[in-house]
Amino acid sequence: MQSDCRPQHRTRREGQKIAGGLLSVQKINLEPSVVEYGRGREILARFPDAQRIEVPSHWNIPQLHGDTNGVGDWSKTKKAVLVLGTKKDVSCRPFYRSCDFVAPSQSNGCAMACSYCYVARRKGNANPITAFVNIEEIVDSIERHAAKQDMKFEPTQADPELWVYELGTNSDLSVDAAISDNVRDLVALFRTLPNAKATFATKFVNREILGYDPQGRTRIRFSLMPPETSKLVDVRTSRVEDRVLAINDFVDAGYEVNVNFGPVILTDGWRADYASLFSMLDDALSEKAKRQLAAEIIFLTHSEELHEVNLRWHPKGEDILWRPELQSTRSRRRRAIGCSATRGTSSARWSPSSRRCSLSGCPIAGCVTPSDAMTWVKTARAMRNHKMQARVRLF
Repeated sequence: MQSDCRPQHRTRREGQKIAGGLLSVQKINLEPSVVEYGRGREILARFPDAQRIEVPSHWNIPQLHGDTNGVGDWSKTKKAVLVLGTKKDVSCRPFYRSCDFVAPSQSNGCAMACSYCYVARRKGNANPITAFVNIEEIVDSIERHAAKQDMKFEPTQADPELWVYELGTNSDLSVDAAISDNVRDLVALFRTLPNAKATFATKFVNREILGYDPQGRTRIRFSLMPPETSKLVDVRTSRVEDRVLAINDFVDAGYEVNVNFGPVILTDGWRADYASLFSMLDDALSEKAKRQLAAEIIFLTHSEELHEVNLRWHPKGEDILWRPELQSTRSRRRRAIGCSATRGTSSARWSPSSRRCSLSGCPIAGCVTPSDAMTWVKTARAMRNHKMQARVRLF
């Protein structure tokens, strides 16, 4: 049963703006137990004028996720609505691409509105940030799991020496850090773990986290694509140029910084656009940043369900995202022609020494169309020849 538990003596006004105006929280949907947690009380105190609506579960908000008429307010909802709940499953699970393990998430959903985002496929008609307030349980779970792993004696694709834990499979932690201290707590945790490091991808430049003192134990992956493409599909994100310019500062602050070229969208002229992006990186990055740089390349996946949702709030993006003539169908999703990892197979890693994939056979694990896969491999080689000497992981 829903109830409005907003303090009645307050007059509602426009929410407090944070994250450079990306968020202006006016309504908070919260599970009843949120107020029992210190982090929950901290967040509520930060937004004292927001309307509070109790809900049985952060996954069960019919007026939010089930409101088909709310799709037109997709971006407005992301800006004005916050959901608070508890993370029920705090277990870590193995993963074999950009990390060794996926940590229990401290949030779900995002204030940004990238029109290709896979998280939105699971959330129905709205996908604002859900922040989890039981951060102590999440931190304890990661710490116990890392202790069980012992030291890392054999290198993996994720890292040669440390176990890598993904923190942001369903969210962007750079934005989450503007809501609470969850991200600060996680960065602090990994400073203390002798055998592990954290990682997360981001499209938002939050310079507040430069002061978190990661000491090399948190890897940030700035997601990049050609700026003109980004302007169309990376809705409510930091500009690509600003992400690139931030890399040196984050390296100097003690973060390991990688780049994530993804999703690769096959627009007209995409090869030339990526060549320009590589040049932008080459010109902007310091030698210190280049020496530690690694890259991921991830191809676009899309679904008919998300396509239909996007047509109702951002149809222009679908002109380049939904191209059945260039996409293959797999498990109800359409993959852009290129590469995809098969189940049970680790993704390919591009080896600087051999210039050949570390896997036998096709240069990309599970490649759908080898000829187009090789086209991208050649493009990745061009990036490496652009003086950056980056390690490249192809997914």
